[in-house]
Amino acid sequence: MDYKLEICANSIESALAAESGGADRIELCDNMSEGGTTPSYGTIKRCKDLLSIPVFPIIRARGGDFVYTEEEFEVMKTDVQMCKDLGCEGVVIGILKGDGNIDVDRCSELIALARPMQVTFHRAFDCCIDMKKGLEDIISLGCARVLTSGGAVHAYEGMDVIKDLVEQAGGRIIVMAGSGVNHNNVKAVIVQSGVKEIHSTAKTVIQFKDYFNINPNILPDYCQTDQRKVVFIKNILASKVK
Repeated sequence: MDYKLEICANSIESALAAESGGADRIELCDNMSEGGTTPSYGTIKRCKDLLSIPVFPIIRARGGDFVYTEEEFEVMKTDVQMCKDLGCEGVVIGILKGDGNIDVDRCSELIALARPMQVTFHRAFDCCIDMKKGLEDIISLGCARVLTSGGAVHAYEGMDVIKDLVEQAGGRIIVMAGSGVNHNNVKAVIVQSGVKEIHSTAKTVIQFKDYFNINPNILPDYCQTDQRKVVFIKNILASKVK
């Protein structure tokens, strides 16, 4: 089976670099330093105008936790409709309840609104109180895949848990490993966890022009997808297939 590479792209330039490097799909987001929030209408539309690979915007009203107010939920519903109207192939969602369980009712509402787009459940899953139960809830919702680091900060550290999740899923849903996955550890992640899909930023720090007066307190580091890193990861995945 072919291994799939999803790139988390935080801009139109990152999205173009991801496709040029051979990515199979992008998760499109803004504010990557906060874990990703919904990108602008303009960013989504431009990606759909220029890219031939699937575009999955994240539907997240803000950074922080995954328990949302009624007004935040209304924003998320509007953003799902926007993605649908723009012809996106999928969206990425995740809502929890205050007790740490998956908010099945609200997620179900977003998924119904999203159809026929595919739906990925993002790493809100890693924050749920019971991952085994959470996985069954996500499967029952009809999500195509779930993104996880196995509850660890990085997927490399959560490989054993991810392996258990793959076994629990039993082909009912795609378990995609993500967070800190790069060309240095991707082979170990797929071999030890058994996943067939990988999520990576493949990012690099953008160097500011040296003629600017850069104060890091005013203008912090900014990262974008590096086409070369995407190629490295794709080559490793291709060699594993063989």
